[in-house]
This record gives sequence, structure tokens and C-alpha cells, in this order.
Amino acid sequence: MTIVDMETESADQVSASSPLPFARSYQVEALEKAMKRNTIVYLETGSGKTLIAIMLLRSYAYLFRKPSPCFSVFLVPQVVLVTQQAEALKRHTDLKVGMYWGSMGVDFWDAPTWKQEVDTYEVLVMTPAILLSALRHSFLSLNMIKVLIFDECHHARGNHAYACILKEFYHKELKSATSLVPRIFGMTASPVKTKGENLDSYWKKIHELESLMNSKVYTCANESVLAQFVPFSTPSFKYYTYVEIPSSARAGIIAELEKLAKEHLLALATLDLKSSTVNSIKKRLSKICSSITYCLDELGILMALKAAQSFSVSQNDFVLWGQLGEFSETSIKNFCRDASQAILAYIPDGPYWSVANIERNLEAGLVTSKIVCLVESLLGYSSLEKIRCIIFVERVIAAMVLESFLNEILPTYNSWKTKYVAGNNSGLQSQTRKKQNETVEDFRKGLVNIIVSTSILEEGLDVQSCNLVVGFDPASNICSFIQSQGRARMPNSDYLMMVERGDMETKSRLMTYISGGKRMREDSLRYSHVPCQPLPKDSSGDFYAVNSTGAIVTLSSSVSLIYFYCSRLPSDEYFKPAPRFDIDEDQGKCTLYLPKSCQVKEVRVQANRNVLKQTACLKACIQLHKAGALTDHLVPDMVLKETVQQKLGKIHYDPEQSSYFPPELVSQFSAHSQTTYHFYSIRMKSEFPRNLHFNDILLGTRVELEADIGNTCFRLEDHLGTIGVTLSYVGAFDLTQNEVLLCRRFQITLFRVLLDHSVENLAAALDGLHLRDGVALDYLLVPSTHEQKASLIDWGVLRSVNLTSNRPRERHVDCSAKDASCILHTKDGLFCTCVLQNALVYTPHNGYVYCTRGILSHLHANSILTKRKSGDVSYMEYYEKRHEIRLNFVDEPLLNGRHIFTLHNHLHMTRKKKEKEHDREFVELPPELCHVILSPISVDMIYSYKFMPSVMQRIESLLIAFNLKKSIPTVNIPTIKVLEAITTKKCQDQFHLESLETLGDSFLKYAVCQHLFQSYDTHHEGLLSTIKDEMISNVTLCKFGCNQKLQGFIRNECFEPKGWMVPGQSSAAYALVNDYLSESRNMYIARRMNLKRKSVADVVEALIGAYLSEGGELAALTFMNWVGIKVDFTTTMIQREPSIQAEKLVNVRYMESLLNYKFKDKSLLVEALTHGSYMIPEIPRCYQRLEFLGDSVLDYLITKHLYGEYPNLSPGLLTDMRSASVNNECYAQVAVKSNLHKHVLHASHDLHKHISRTVSEFERLSSVQSSFGWESEIAFPKVLGDVIESLAGAIHVDSGYNKEVVFACIKPLLGCMITPETVKLHPVRELTELCQKAQFELSKVKGFENGEAFFPVEVEAKEMSFAHTARAFDKKMAKKLAYKEVLNSLKKSLDS
Repeated sequence: MTIVDMETESADQVSASSPLPFARSYQVEALEKAMKRNTIVYLETGSGKTLIAIMLLRSYAYLFRKPSPCFSVFLVPQVVLVTQQAEALKRHTDLKVGMYWGSMGVDFWDAPTWKQEVDTYEVLVMTPAILLSALRHSFLSLNMIKVLIFDECHHARGNHAYACILKEFYHKELKSATSLVPRIFGMTASPVKTKGENLDSYWKKIHELESLMNSKVYTCANESVLAQFVPFSTPSFKYYTYVEIPSSARAGIIAELEKLAKEHLLALATLDLKSSTVNSIKKRLSKICSSITYCLDELGILMALKAAQSFSVSQNDFVLWGQLGEFSETSIKNFCRDASQAILAYIPDGPYWSVANIERNLEAGLVTSKIVCLVESLLGYSSLEKIRCIIFVERVIAAMVLESFLNEILPTYNSWKTKYVAGNNSGLQSQTRKKQNETVEDFRKGLVNIIVSTSILEEGLDVQSCNLVVGFDPASNICSFIQSQGRARMPNSDYLMMVERGDMETKSRLMTYISGGKRMREDSLRYSHVPCQPLPKDSSGDFYAVNSTGAIVTLSSSVSLIYFYCSRLPSDEYFKPAPRFDIDEDQGKCTLYLPKSCQVKEVRVQANRNVLKQTACLKACIQLHKAGALTDHLVPDMVLKETVQQKLGKIHYDPEQSSYFPPELVSQFSAHSQTTYHFYSIRMKSEFPRNLHFNDILLGTRVELEADIGNTCFRLEDHLGTIGVTLSYVGAFDLTQNEVLLCRRFQITLFRVLLDHSVENLAAALDGLHLRDGVALDYLLVPSTHEQKASLIDWGVLRSVNLTSNRPRERHVDCSAKDASCILHTKDGLFCTCVLQNALVYTPHNGYVYCTRGILSHLHANSILTKRKSGDVSYMEYYEKRHEIRLNFVDEPLLNGRHIFTLHNHLHMTRKKKEKEHDREFVELPPELCHVILSPISVDMIYSYKFMPSVMQRIESLLIAFNLKKSIPTVNIPTIKVLEAITTKKCQDQFHLESLETLGDSFLKYAVCQHLFQSYDTHHEGLLSTIKDEMISNVTLCKFGCNQKLQGFIRNECFEPKGWMVPGQSSAAYALVNDYLSESRNMYIARRMNLKRKSVADVVEALIGAYLSEGGELAALTFMNWVGIKVDFTTTMIQREPSIQAEKLVNVRYMESLLNYKFKDKSLLVEALTHGSYMIPEIPRCYQRLEFLGDSVLDYLITKHLYGEYPNLSPGLLTDMRSASVNNECYAQVAVKSNLHKHVLHASHDLHKHISRTVSEFERLSSVQSSFGWESEIAFPKVLGDVIESLAGAIHVDSGYNKEVVFACIKPLLGCMITPETVKLHPVRELTELCQKAQFELSKVKGFENGEAFFPVEVEAKEMSFAHTARAFDKKMAKKLAYKEVLNSLKKSLDS
């Protein structure tokens, strides 16, 4: 069976414990050895070593199948192999396989995350660094691993992760009598990885590997056994004679490169660039020059040109442009283009020159003899129809240029296609794994014939067997030689080794490699009975272990842990925290200095000169763990907090939430003869005169309402203006059961007709009115008499609902008109005109509902119908023609009918929005076509009832807010304020939560920051910020809100009258579900709504704002405590370091004069002015902690000032004013105006340059600069704004946490505060919103050129285009300036 067949065999055709049926004899033999003892399988490439490992895992599977807590690990040396080996495992077993590599973020996983993986998967396939880290941090335990497989185990030496796993964990466990160790299984094509030529040293290397892995090597006793299954290639030498390229050409090109590099570096010096940018460009240029020179010397002028061209192409997936800034990338590309042009001058042109003229090109030095030798060697195989060839080169750049060259020259001879595959060892180029896999896949399919590759294809990637392997550069060691030779696995394949003629040293080494494989096999077999030796005591064996977890840090791992810890400390663009070492090798002493934000500042050690750095780092790790900066798993505290934050984001939230209905408007239907209702008068008054008048309506509830709801005022809006609504308590009245039913019948009838504009649903709504049981909406909306009678309820109007059940003629008895002409025919029979002149009627012929307003005695059926385009016709003719109805009672007068009113949401309506009514407000109705629904009822009464759904929506909302308020103990604030806080912008109401949310957000941030600053006095700013973000994140606030069932109280939907629940109506849609909030309190769930997580969080912040604005800070803290945000606001002075001599470090007198504040502890002033880059031991801390506190204090103070100063701001404007006032740009301007930039202590050249540039620019533009908002056209260093915040923090701490003192000191520096008149939106936001609203097309790009960012913006608006490209030193400023310019142009155009 072939290897391909072996790989496609179905896993479920074999039992899990027996060897796979297609296994070869030597694979079965190796499996038997591996079952008995730890084994290293040493077999050629392509001999199926992975299958042996798979069979071993199948054999041991019973030990780690879930639910067993144990597992197995399959280690591979390269990321690209993880997927390949995992897929093989899945193909041949039913085991659950997990895959892991660095870019998955495993460095930041914690113990619970790893436990979840181990609980899910049975075999973990990973790179060794991941396992080593997990073992060191004690996230995984070696004694839980049952089988540990090392792919390409010859890497297990020195400080490779394979060797560290074995030395640090396996051998320590092995020496412990109680510990369990995993079965070890290694795989290699060469157990020796050495350049040595001495064959006698091979056994020593094999034995060292055996001892380290505590395993014995297994290999085939007879090579002929392998030869049956694995074809061996024939190695042979291919010689070339070295020919120098013309010295004049070489010297000329080298001189050109040096000149260009010098010119480009001089050009950089004229630009205002960061030193880090300049250094990165210098390093990159040096590497590029080195690569071009290498190609020139080894491959020829043509290859040097191709190298330069490849570096200048941005589409090249190989050049690591992504690691550079945009300017650096442009600068380097420009150099490469210039270099290409310079080299191009040495390339012949014209019709007589061809790249295929190898001999002439060799003479000219365009190619070297080595290239010629390669081409000739390849062409020697032209007779092979399906050639599969791999050319191994040493350097990535060689792979790139050879691919280009071969694709240029080979098509003149055949149809072969070439591609390259390379890893990332140069630090200059990189190829994606996807690209590598695509190339290998094309090679398998025959779409690619030749692959030029670095050592990446020697091991690992599963490449189809090829029939030719060319060693263009000699193999670096025996392992590399054996693996590359093993790639030629087709029958009769060749392995060509290119060697310079006369280079006996290289030839001798390769000859040794050829015989080395046989010698290693012989030695392994000869010494197969020699036991493994215990490992010698490791001189670098010092380590520190945490007793509680078992996590360890060793001398070798301590350095990387310290660097990792420092990388997680707070940083900015001018300072990247890193350890600094002061080493005195002669004295054997080392001092380690850690950044100021670190809890441990300095570590001194005396040790062996070879491990000075490691010893200092190990000691620092121990101290950091004891200080709590490293967790018990020896992970930086920052990483732990970041992991917690990531998990927080994964908390499930269901956006479909319940919406509450107030219990005050719900009750059990009573069977008692009398029911008490509390009545409230609803009086509406318009600010402008109207054609129709408002009638008073009474609201009857089963319980008495809270005073600030039962006696309240609010306003409604319609297209005519504002309507004032006053609610006032009238009294309690007892109603009989029949009276209650009459009231319900009336309101259901009237509201259903108003909602539906038809009588279609009326019968169903009234059906079952007498049979109600259970809970339902139980409140009454009844007409008022307007008079001080015994009863305030207008029973005459209410009885209008019973009209059709009475005999119509009886209604005529009390009528003043006694003659027969007052009796009119209707669909319901005969009625007196007094019944029909104020009624609600329905006309079946057109389905319309009308309210009547008098009798048109001068009009009848034969009267002329006016205002018709078709000419004058009578009413009789019109109805006959239009509706095919013949009017029978031609002498009866017509009714004056008005179309029924349309219900709107009157809680919010713009004046411009006209009420959409029919073309003709009043129409003439023949009585005989009308059904009478209600009578008598005036148009004014019906008009008044049209506003009731909106009135009740406001009352329902107030009751919801009141019920929430009742839940929060001890503090009482106005209900309307709570309602504002629970009303989102989506409601489109007259108010919403945004202003309160802004206020609450600032106080929450301030309260939490002060609490954290006090509680964690040793934590750095990064850690404090992470904890703060976790405490006040939307996820956390939403979780707290949901715990208190806040989501049900939130008003998040625009009121839609069509969906309003008619009180008293029996309907499945109105089914109310009881939701118990506590033993004594309950709410009703009326419906479900879609509510985002952020909306719940916003409401929590808005409620903090509501309690703060009405009850002060104590009330806000009480609410925060109720909702679950525990903040300790008691202030105690933090114990600080011994006092420093502040006067020697800063100008104390000037600073105190500027701030108008005298510091008690002047070290706070020094700390507030110290940047992280200023690392002198006299100053123990930088400003970051004080900035953390001061930022929140200033934010809160300015927000509170704006909220108090402008109490009637429209929602949203406060947010805009806060954004424009509380931002780093404003603070930085203040710092420059106050000359604070001269007093900042820092040691950053880049910061110094940025400040100098900013100050000179500021002075130039100061006459036109705005002092607030987004007007500044200068990019200020963030540090300057940070210092204003840190000074605020310093004053806050020094004054005993007195906010008023802070505001008094900082407000004069801020100058005139922003006002509603001067506030401006950020131009980016304003232009974006304008384009969205007007549906204009906005396009933008960004780039970097000559040390500047450029940002083009274009808006396509109404067949006009507005565009501008701005330039600045940073992207943010360029973007702002471009948007601002386009916005101004667009506004001018729209205004005109």
C-alpha cells in the first residue's frame, strides 16, 4: 500500500487498540518498542513516522478519553505543522484534537481557559514554546499528560523549548518517586544535528539525545526493509568553476549603493523624525544593501537588480512593510527604486540582448557560473515530462530572485513553472502560511514544477515526493542534508549537490553527510542495549517555585519574564518601559533598574559572570511575586486583568427583554356589587386658539396615585402647537358593577373606533365583557360634566353606548322639535335629529367613521354636490354613479359629518409635521347610509379622547419610574427625574437620558478612580485603568442593572398609538404576566422589547446622574451601592516615600504661584511633572497614577459645572460641550499657554522635538487659535495634556481630596469655559453626520510622504464634489484638518 493510500484509509475501519491494517512491518515493530519504553524513531523522510505516533496514541487512548482529566500532547517545531499533524490525527483516530499556536493569543490564557481546553480535547497539538510556558505557569501539569510526542526531536538540545521541557519538568518528575511521567515518543530523520565531520562523534550526540529524552533510538536493522517502501535518491555532485564578475562593474554598483544610502540618510536628517524611526530605517537600509550585495557577488548583476526591484514593490508579500511606519516604508521603497535604476545602468538593452544568452551574460557578470550550472542541470532533465524539483537555497532573497529568473529563462526551453517558499529568519522578509500552503498544493497538483525553497521545506510541510532535489547552497548540517535528500522520494530520483570546483572542504563535509546516515544507524543498533544516563546537574538550575500553584521561573526563563512584565506596563509613543542593566563583569555585580511604574525599582546581585543578567532577573521575579505584581501563576498582574476583561466581553446577554407595566393600572376583576375608584381630572389647554375645544376627562384608578403623579403637569404636542395637560385629584367614588361595565363598554367602543377607523374589531372587543376573570388593565377614562353636580361623571355621554338597544322613537319625547320632519331614517331605524346631530356614525358603503356636528337642513338628496371636477351633480346622482346606491328618502336633510380623528404620538411631534387627514375635513352624509355607534357625543369630546393614549402613555411611564424609585431605599427624588433617566433616545420623547448619563458617567468614573487610587496604592496606572474599565464597562453595568431587573423599567420604544392597550378590553395580546421583584413588590410584563446591552448600562449611568443632580453625591453613592457598584469614599492619606528635595528638581515657587496653591507634600508636585522616560532614582514615581486620578476629577468637575450652569440644555448638547471641554487637546493648549512644557521632567529626544515644534507653531498661530473645542490646528504631544491632569490629581491628594480646591486652582488656567453658543462638534463627527443625514457619499484615504501624514477627503453632494487633502505631522491632525476644510466648503455651498 502506498503512502497516499495509507493517508486516506478510513479511521473507523480499524479498532482503536490494534495497529492499523495497512501499517508496514517496521512501523508495527517500532510501535511494539514504543509500547514497552520511551522511544525515538529514527527513520528516513517519507517512511511514515507520524503513523507510528498515531498508532501509539490509539493504543494509550483508554487512559485519556474524556471524561478522564488526562490528555496527550503532540509537539511540532513549526506552526505550519500544527494543522498538518492535527489533520492526520483526525483522519486516523476518533480522538478529539485541539490545535494551538502563538498568534491565537495563548500567551494571555489563564488556568480556567486551559482547563476548558483539557476538558474538551484529548490530544493537544502545539508548538513546544506553548507547552513550556503552560508548564512554567502551572496551567498544565506534566503528570496529567499520558503520551508526549516530539516531532523532529533532533531539535532537543541547548535552550530549545524541547530541551527545556525535558530538563525543567520531565527529569525533575522522573526523580520524584511519587510522580507519574508521560510516555515519551520522538521522531526524527536524523538524531544528530551537527556540522562536525567526525563520524566518531555521532554516537556521543545520539547518546546525549537519548539521555535527555530518557528514550532509546529505534531504527531499521536493514536498510533494504525500508527500500521496499521508500525509494532512496542517488546523491551526486555538480561542479561549477567560480568566475568573478568584472571588478569595475562590481565596484561601480557598490559605490552607487553606498552613495544612495548616504544621500537617503542625509535627507532623513533634514526631517523632524523620531530617533526610533530613523534607527529603524537605517537598520532596514543596511539589511537591504547587504542582500543586494550578496546577490551581486553570488548570483550576478541581474540578480542584484531583481533583489532591488523586489524590495521596491509594495505588493510583494515577502517584505515586512507592516512592521514599519508608513513614512519608513515610503522612504525605503524610494531607496530601492533609486538602487534599481542605478543597477539597471549596468544591464545591456536593445534587440540583441537576451536573458537566455547565458554564456554572454556570464562573461558580462550579469549571472555567475553558479547560476549557469543550475540552469544547465535543470535543462538536463528536460526529457522528464512531469518534473517535480525542489531547489534548496540558504537565503530568502536567493529564493525570491531565482524564482523570477527561472520563470524568465525556462519558458524558452519548456513549460515549467517556478515558485518559491521561504520562512522568516532574515527579519526582512516574510511569507504568509496561506501562501506557502497554496504553493505546496500547486506543486502537488502539477501546476508548479519547481519550488525554490529555504530550509522550511526540509522538515515539516508535507510536500509530494519529487524526482529531483538540488542543493544550490550546501546543507548546513547532517540533519539538513538527510532531510533535503529525503524529499526526493520518487523511484530513480536524483539529489544534486552544487559545489564550487576546488572547494575540497565543502565536498569533504558533504561526503561525510552521505555516509553519516549509515553510521548513525549502525551506532544506534550497536549501542541499543546501553542504558540512558541520568542528566548531569545543570549549573543554571536555580529556580523559584510558587508553593500554592507549582508555577516556576528559572534562570533561563527569568529574563523573558521580566521583559514580558515590562511590556505590559503603561507606555506612550515617547517611552517604552524596559529593564536596564548595569553590569560589572570584573566584580561579578549587576544592578537591574526597572521602570518607575514598577513596584520593584532596583535589584542588585552578585553572581557568576556568565549568569549575572539571569540572576538579577530571577531575583526581580521573586520580589515582584512577593509584591503581587506577578500572580501565583507567575503571570504579570496586567495580563490577568486583561484576561478577566476578555472573559467579561464573552458574558451572554439576551437582547430580548421584558417591558414592565405598572401594577397601579392593573387589578383582578371584582365580582363585588360596588368598586371604589380614585378619580383624577385631566384638563388640557392649548397655547393657541383652535377650531375644536378640549373637554375634561376623568381618570379612575383602583388605587390612589403618588402625589407627584396624581397632581402633575406635562405637555403634549401636535401640528398646531403645545398642549398643557394638568392632572389633579378629584376624589374617591364607589361605582356599581353595572356602572363599571357601562364605563368599560363606552371606552372600549370609542377607543377601538379611534384606533381602527372602522367597526370591524368592535364586536370582538366587546365580546366577553361580562365574563372577565384574572388580572387585566383596570382603569377608567370617562367624560366629565364640567359642572359642580352631585356626580362629576357625565353619565349622559356614557349611556350613548346603549343607544342602539333602546327604541328610537322614545328618544324623541324630550326633543324641542316635535314635528315629523325631525325624524330621520338610518341603517338602525328611525332617529330624531337631536340624536344624530352629535353622534359617532359608520357608513358601510365606504367603510368610513364620522363624527356628526349638526344637521344641514338646507341640503337634501336632490341638492347639487359642489366642488366636483366632473361638473354639477346632485347627491342622489353621485351616490348612484359612484357607489351604486339609490337614496330613498330624498327630502330628509343631510348630516354634517367630520372624518374621525387620526391618533398620533403627541408626546413628541415637530411643528412642521402636518396632521394627515382626508382631503375634505367635513362631508355631507345622507342619514339613511349611517349606522349610529355612539350618541349623544360631541366632536369636542371625541377630539379630547384622541389625546388620551398619549396622556396615558406618560402616566404609565411615570408610574413605572415611581415603582423603580420605590425599589431604591432611603433616597427620594422626583419621579420625573427617574423617568428621564430610564427614557432612551429611541423613544423620541420630549426628554431622554443623555444629559443625566453624561453627568452620571463622569461621577461614576470619578468615584471609582478615587476608590481605586486609595485602595491600591502600589498599582500602576495601567492596572488601575484596567480594573476601572472592568468595573464601569457596559458589560459590568448591564450585569448590575439586570441583577436588579432594571431592564424591565427602561422605556426604549417610540410610542405607537396603534399598539396602545385599550383599558378593560379582553384580548390575548394584553395578557399580563406577574413578575415578582421582591416578596412585597411586583410588576407586570406587558410585552417583549429589543434592548441592547449598552442601553441598560446607559440607564445605570443616567440614574446615577439623576440621584446626583437631585440628592447630591451621597444619594448617587447610595444608588450605586444598591445597584452593586461598591465604592469606598472615605479618604485616608496614602503613606508616601520619604520626602524628596523638590526644589532641586522643579521650580516649586513658580508652579505654586501658577496654580495658586501651596503644596504640603512637594514630592506630589515633582511626581506630577515627571514623565516615565525620566529614570533617575531620586524620583520614585512618574505622573501616571496622578494623571489617572486627575483625569477623572477634572472630567467630573467640568461636567458638573456645565450641568449646573446650563440646567435647561437640550439632551445631547451637554455631551457635546463635555467632549469639547474635557479632552487632551484643550489641556495641552492650556499647558503651552502656561509655559508648563518648560517644567516637564523627561529624557526623550522625540518628546523634546515634538514640544519644540508644537510651541513654535502655537506661537505662530496664537492670534487665530481658539482656546477650546476642536479648533486647534496643531498636534500637541499628549504628555502636555496629561500633565494638567496629573497636577489636578496632585492637588486633589494634597488637599485631602477636596474637589473644590482643585477646581479653584485649575479653572483659571482653563480660561473662559465653553458655552452652548461657542461649542462646536468635532469636524470628523459633524461632516460624517451631515453626509449620513443628506445621503452624500464620503470617501477618504490616508498616507505618509516626506515625514508628513496626508489625508484626502472627498464628498459627492448633489452632482457637486468637495475635496481637500490636508498634511500634518500626525494622522489624527491631518484627518481633522481635511474634514474641517471640506465641511466648511460644503456648508457654504448648502447655505448659498
